[in-house]
Amino acid sequence: MDLGLKNKVALVAASSRGLGRAVAWGLAREGTKLVICSRNKKVLEKTADEILLQTGVTVFPLAMDLTNRKQIDWLMEETLDLFGRVDILITNNGGPPAGRFEDIDENDWRSAVQTTLMSAVRLSKAVLPGMRKQKWGRIIHLASITVKQPIPDLFLSNVLRPAVAALAKCQALDYARDNILVNAVCPGYIMTERVHQMLKEREKETGRTSDEVLSDLVTDIPLERIGTPEELANLVVFLASEKAGYMTGGCILADGGLYKGMM
Repeated sequence: MDLGLKNKVALVAASSRGLGRAVAWGLAREGTKLVICSRNKKVLEKTADEILLQTGVTVFPLAMDLTNRKQIDWLMEETLDLFGRVDILITNNGGPPAGRFEDIDENDWRSAVQTTLMSAVRLSKAVLPGMRKQKWGRIIHLASITVKQPIPDLFLSNVLRPAVAALAKCQALDYARDNILVNAVCPGYIMTERVHQMLKEREKETGRTSDEVLSDLVTDIPLERIGTPEELANLVVFLASEKAGYMTGGCILADGGLYKGMM
């Protein structure tokens, strides 16, 4: 199936590893030109080299801090100098740290707001003028299942991820007339480095084996397994494509059936 993504230009945030990296790979396989960014220059450049070697697409790595407004302005300037436009924006971040309410101080709240919400706001503001001018755009915000239901000890994510989904819905309503489609993708447990580290921590806390900890985690997942980054990326790539032309304002789960609600 031709998704109509060849020679589109995508800006993928926090894409040196994890879900962002998988999305960048998925878009590259469809022939999309890429700008990828993260703080870790060494890992980012390694990812860019691997994508270029395997797919042959044009990919530029730009090391920067998504919580810094001036650096986002610089990112956009560099992207426009390279490609002249942005067709697809994928917002993403590593997610706020775990913690219970009483253990989170005001600095933690400020940092989480900047990382989780304001990075998506600022990136969106940077790309929207160009998308409106060309009357075509896709914005996909990577959020979390915590948009739909809280996860114990992820207090910051439980509060702030729903704000990202609300941002997506409001943007979708405002910019549909410009043929700019905006959706939030809400993954459940996906086997990234962060989830792997969480499993290791639970092993230490409980004294149980890795298999036992993993078995406990998937008990409530109807598919009885954790998802892969590639599965999540496949959904995002479809939403970025011409084939998803009637999908906007959605909050789309990729959780193996973990969320049991009807809405």
